[in-house]
Amino acid sequence: MAFKTMMVAALAALPAVFASPIELESRAGCKYNGGWQNFPSMNNWLPWTTVFGRYQQDMVNAGSTWDDVGRINVAISNAASTIGVDERVILAIILQESHGYVGVQCTGNNDCGLMQCEGCPSFQGRNGLPQADTSAMINGGTQHFKGNLENWGNQWAESSIYPALREYNSGSVNPNDLSTAAGGFGVPCYVADVAGRMLGDVF
Repeated sequence: MAFKTMMVAALAALPAVFASPIELESRAGCKYNGGWQNFPSMNNWLPWTTVFGRYQQDMVNAGSTWDDVGRINVAISNAASTIGVDERVILAIILQESHGYVGVQCTGNNDCGLMQCEGCPSFQGRNGLPQADTSAMINGGTQHFKGNLENWGNQWAESSIYPALREYNSGSVNPNDLSTAAGGFGVPCYVADVAGRMLGDVF
């Protein structure tokens, strides 16, 4: 899915760039609901090396090579340090959007690449990509998310990160319930699912 038009609900914050997942599992209800305070504390997130190790095999199962996975690791670390986004957040978005497959198809209206962001590079149907191509996809998506993060205080804190994830997926944000895709666009459980991945949930 892709959402090209910025739709703002009555409770929405100012929307920025956003993206949407290519595939989501249908589950009854979201694990977390309400405002950001009801979502997992960053203190409970797994360490970066642990959470990345937890998902390496899943990325290979999705279609990436082991070399691709190594390059994803490098690209995430570089994007985190240069753009200013937590590595675990970048990885969780990648897993939610593409399962870590470097050759993922574009969806909707030009939502492309590992992070399925509007206008990001695409290498559909390919794997074994050079580092520059992998980095281009991750840098593009991370820059998109950084724009969302800046709308919510640009803090290394739950109060910024969780609303920014909601905005990345659906554009509009109901700060009182981040499991509501305000404006009718996006996936309600997106933020809850991304949070779960940073705790190590595999699905």
